[in-house]
Amino acid sequence: MAPAIQMHLNQALMRIPRRAESADRSTLAATYVAAGSFSAMINSADHQILFGRRGTGKTHALLHLQELVERTGDLAIYLDLRTIGSTGGLYANPAVSPAQRGTQLLVDTLEAVHDRLFAFAVDGRFPNQDALLRGLDALVSAATEVEVVGETEQEQTSGDAVEREWAAELSVGPKGGAKAGTRHRTAATASSRRKRTGVERHRVLFGPLSRAVQAVADGLRPARLWLLLDEWSSVPLDLQPFLADLLRRSVLPVRGATVKIAAIEHRARFFVPLDDDYLGIEVGSDAASAVSLDDALVFDQSPEEARAFFRALFASHVRPILAAMLRTAVPGESVDAAFHAGAFPELVRAAEGVPRDAINIAALAAQHARGEKITTAHVRRAARDWYLRDKQSAISRDEDAERVLGALVDEVVGRRRCRTFLLAARDRTAAIDTLCDARLLHILRRGVVDPRRPGRLYDGYAIDYGCYVSLLAGDTAKNIPADVFTFDKAVVDLARLCRSS
Repeated sequence: MAPAIQMHLNQALMRIPRRAESADRSTLAATYVAAGSFSAMINSADHQILFGRRGTGKTHALLHLQELVERTGDLAIYLDLRTIGSTGGLYANPAVSPAQRGTQLLVDTLEAVHDRLFAFAVDGRFPNQDALLRGLDALVSAATEVEVVGETEQEQTSGDAVEREWAAELSVGPKGGAKAGTRHRTAATASSRRKRTGVERHRVLFGPLSRAVQAVADGLRPARLWLLLDEWSSVPLDLQPFLADLLRRSVLPVRGATVKIAAIEHRARFFVPLDDDYLGIEVGSDAASAVSLDDALVFDQSPEEARAFFRALFASHVRPILAAMLRTAVPGESVDAAFHAGAFPELVRAAEGVPRDAINIAALAAQHARGEKITTAHVRRAARDWYLRDKQSAISRDEDAERVLGALVDEVVGRRRCRTFLLAARDRTAAIDTLCDARLLHILRRGVVDPRRPGRLYDGYAIDYGCYVSLLAGDTAKNIPADVFTFDKAVVDLARLCRSS
């Protein structure tokens, strides 16, 4: 490939959008690549919770789903929960009860839903516009119920202030006649005063609210209402069950409505048990299923499938950018042409199944390569830079997670000279969850059984590729060991490691 074309190709890799919400809808539809049967799974009408770590494509999947369902004539409302909520709901004084803050958050969410629905209602797109508007009026009434909480003071005075006036008058006329008259006046007064002091507080009545949502869904028929809630984990953890309970009681039972929620698994709390009931959503019962993008993007058993997925991912993004730059047709093998032999498989391995990491590492590698083809050394240098710049800093304030990662690196990388290990499922801790969320650890296999002790289950992990590469001390020619799991070498005792570290 000509040097000028190679330079443009590297620039196209650097220009790929890092976040789905920054791209327009047509670009999102054209660049979406599904892993396996994932697209068909989330396109069902069932209520679902979509789990995935940051960068796995949850937002892109929801926005792509919005595009798909609207092509069929349905109505999809996408809400980014980072933009929902007032200071009274999210950032109130901790002394205010979670129930009160949660109720305010519910009202803020309902207001956002109403605003989107009203915008669709007034454009005359749906045949039963009057019914839809009546349903929206009912939704407003149910969502804006207010009560005054505080003291009530009442003062009432009453009585009669009687005032009588009596007068008699006798007069004799010129012809000897007489005339008499009297006057009498009475007045009574009464007063009453009632004073209420306190604060106005929202309350949500689930019965009227559920009927209002059903009326809205009926007004949309034959179209279906899809409610797509993104960035669930941005809601404070103590408020998440209240928002989930609103959905369970007022939206999930509605005929003609589907709810999809995107969340980070270990930063989400959908369920809180109560004495005789529960607060929130019971996954698997109230929500039909939970779909994991982390599992869909694990290609441990099929490296070829992983390469095909990321090749399609890069091609869908690079092709339109390169076409705009060159003003000519772009050959189909443009992605492969950007890499030397062996460099693209190394990029796929470095991505650890996370599309956003793959895009960022490719952009850094293209920056290092300048006008040349990207080599394995460029990929490893970019992976190390991305690890130090993004991932390591994410846990810099979590001493427990830093200590656990250090102990694992000392044992697995330093002593065993590999980057994979097995950890008993029951030994998984909050620090392990934090490291997985930060993409410093990656689950490659779940439910691994030790044939010597079949009653014990293990999960197979890999220490992040960028973390491992950063320990090579500049020796980028050194081979990275394969990801294998053997019980005689891979099992780690996390409690022992942490005690000795």
